[in-house]
Amino acid sequence: MNFKMLFALGGGLGLFLYGMNMMGDGLEKAAGSRMKRLLEILTTNRLMGVLVGIIVTAIIQSSSASTVMVIGFVNAGLMNLAQATGVILGANIGTTITAQLIALNLTDYAPIAIFLGVTFILFAKKRYIRHIGEVLAGFGILFLGMDFMSKAMVPLRDEPVFQKLMSQVSHPFLGVLVGALFTVIIQSSSASIGILQALAMQGLVDMNSGIYILFGMNIGTCVTAMLASIGTGVNARRAAAIHLIFNIITTSLFIILITAGLPFVKWMQNLTPGNVVRQIANSHTAFNVFGTVIT
Repeated sequence: MNFKMLFALGGGLGLFLYGMNMMGDGLEKAAGSRMKRLLEILTTNRLMGVLVGIIVTAIIQSSSASTVMVIGFVNAGLMNLAQATGVILGANIGTTITAQLIALNLTDYAPIAIFLGVTFILFAKKRYIRHIGEVLAGFGILFLGMDFMSKAMVPLRDEPVFQKLMSQVSHPFLGVLVGALFTVIIQSSSASIGILQALAMQGLVDMNSGIYILFGMNIGTCVTAMLASIGTGVNARRAAAIHLIFNIITTSLFIILITAGLPFVKWMQNLTPGNVVRQIANSHTAFNVFGTVIT
């Protein structure tokens, strides 16, 4: 590993985060104030709250942002704890959309999306069309960042230290710890899972080690909400704690079931044979859907 590789990886991560943020902002602006009204009005029961959480998080491309928004509503008395729980569970499912998009491997179309997006932003008269331009440009930049990250990681194939590390993280505890710490550092589960998928694109990660890193990333993403709850009321802090406890319990259950012989990894591999990137995306979705159902 050298500085050139680190700079390329950092640049790719920067493009990925910027593209994801730009795409989310464009969608949020296109949706207007209706999105916040959705959160306030349509969370009358938990099932509806889950659905709203999925939709809102799919729009803004960040479960952390959705959860922080919910904590703010709870603290302001606009939402009770039961309503907040449903939205948080839905947010965990909605955030898996990013990984599913990455698994489509639309890198070849990224320049077209950027060109169309920038054209709309610069020349469109209607504000709504300019917001659509932001979505398209963000989409293209996201995939451009993924391509940068994937290519930057090629030298790791011949790196003995990295190969040794990957062989060790197939241990559940170490894998979860690595995934959680990495996500805490970059403050985005979508970005950390994107990096995991970029590693998979180069054959540097398989499902046996990637699955536990993925579980840890779901725990690491809770830190943003926990930080946002500092100084808020009791119910707002409870909402943040629910987010963390939900992911810890779901991760523990999955590890116990897999260790006991549940062929979860084999199911994901059989679903899309030979495509580890898609397997990671499907595992991320299955993990959060399963956790929401049992909760």
